[in-house]
Amino acid sequence: MLTLRLAADRGHADHGWLQSHHSFSFADYHDPAHMGWGNLRVINDDLIAPSGGFGMHGHRDMEIITYVTAGLLAHRDSMGNGTAIPPGDVQRMSAGSGIRHSEFNHAPDAWTCLLQIWIEPRETGIAPGYEQKTIPEAEKRGRLRLIASENGADGSVTIHADAALYAGLFTGEESATLPLDPARKAYVHLVRGSLTVNDQTLRAGDAALLANENSLRLGGGDDAEVLVFDLAP
Repeated sequence: MLTLRLAADRGHADHGWLQSHHSFSFADYHDPAHMGWGNLRVINDDLIAPSGGFGMHGHRDMEIITYVTAGLLAHRDSMGNGTAIPPGDVQRMSAGSGIRHSEFNHAPDAWTCLLQIWIEPRETGIAPGYEQKTIPEAEKRGRLRLIASENGADGSVTIHADAALYAGLFTGEESATLPLDPARKAYVHLVRGSLTVNDQTLRAGDAALLANENSLRLGGGDDAEVLVFDLAP
């Protein structure tokens, strides 16, 4: 079964310095029909204005993945990390027993675009942690590249959750197939462009929710960048 979640149907928050689209219920946006999918709880499509950002704030008991698509995101946290996250990097922050962090776009004249992703951990109260890796564009071209997993396979960042996250770039004749366990769930989020997912066409910001499927087939891309989640049911 494949269900489409269209970009235009997502929740939207306009904070001036922040434009955010919520695929699932978040903050003031509440939709009982979209509370998450499997153990995936949040996908926020955020645009941060020049010199804007999130001040120091806290999280706990969540695996948080940041995927920047344009601009640069400055990160600082209570563990002493101070980094810049460019497009092509994937950042994992395990909130665990408690962490505080800030995220800013220090550019004076350019917006920063990113996806903020939250996945429920296998267990609560773990020690907070941080990891950031660069995934070269060539490794995502015409294929699904594992970028986050529970065992850190293939150079992915390690998440403390029963989930795997892939990223891919597709255009023209490029295609990929991913076997799925029908007892699990999958989620496809199209970052940009257009792409066919199991014979359904997605456009930028659209998503496909899959359950009871044996495989995922991607093709027919037009400058497509996509994220694919393999999730606990």
